[in-house]
Amino acid sequence: MLLYPLKFKPLFKYRIWGGSKLKIELNKQYEEESIGESWEVSDVENEETLVLEGDLKGKTLKQLISTFKEDFLGDKVYKEFGVNFPLLIKFIDAKTPLSIQVHPSNELAKERHNSFGKNEMWVVMDADDSAELIVGFDKEIDRKAYQKHINNNTILNVMHHEKVKKGDTFYIPTGRIHAIGAGVLLAEIQQTSNITYRIHDYNRVDVKTGTKRELHTELALDAIDFTYQKEFKTHYEKTPNVSNKLVHSPYFKTNFLNITKPIAKDYSNLDSFVIYMCISGRVEVVCDKKSYALRVGETILLPAIINNVMLQTNNAEVLEVSL
Repeated sequence: MLLYPLKFKPLFKYRIWGGSKLKIELNKQYEEESIGESWEVSDVENEETLVLEGDLKGKTLKQLISTFKEDFLGDKVYKEFGVNFPLLIKFIDAKTPLSIQVHPSNELAKERHNSFGKNEMWVVMDADDSAELIVGFDKEIDRKAYQKHINNNTILNVMHHEKVKKGDTFYIPTGRIHAIGAGVLLAEIQQTSNITYRIHDYNRVDVKTGTKRELHTELALDAIDFTYQKEFKTHYEKTPNVSNKLVHSPYFKTNFLNITKPIAKDYSNLDSFVIYMCISGRVEVVCDKKSYALRVGETILLPAIINNVMLQTNNAEVLEVSL
């Protein structure tokens, strides 16, 4: 059985802060209310996405890796991660703000949860006029001052609030306190981890449970990086029809493709799978004389053995993700 470009059936996640933009703007098909996340490619335990179509329909990532090994992941990725797929790919719609939160490092997550840490990045796809992200602190702060703000319920006063628009990009390393604000639709690329320490949640009650959500004040304290910095946004080029470096970290590499004409991509020197996330327009991914439509809000994975594809469109923006 041969490998081919793979789409997965998304998993739709209810969130207290979720809205309807995933359905309205990204054409996701679901009936539930307050869906905040579409998990596009997931190997999270008991939350695995399944191949959507073709001979491998219904297979999980672990099943694919167990069968195809290096041909699926690439040699270096398979040697490092084995049958564990290293990335979790999402689209997120925040109708109301997410909690103020932080993610543990690889070391802390391994010690406490036997999990990867959660380094992640955001690319804003749509934002209301007043929409903002909360990233890091807006002043020098130490552990003692932070605890005082937590106890006084004033932590929002010392967070860095940044108005955002389409295309704005942020890298969120572990330890950086953060939140997605109301009115933001974005693409998220992260390590495979579902570990979040919630610090502040606006005292709101989940209508489904009738209770407030749990806070992780003590767990978060040892996870927070208090290092102050003046700027958080990632600046990048948007040169048409080439891979523009967006975020390159030890955990994933993401490039921005502004496609205005058919282009050929050669990955023979990459030694990694590649994921395309379409964040605007529509593109045809042509491989072995077969064409795979990729519309805004859709994701497709190229196994590592696939070295050459054509991207055919005159108007699309695509995130190109690999290790």
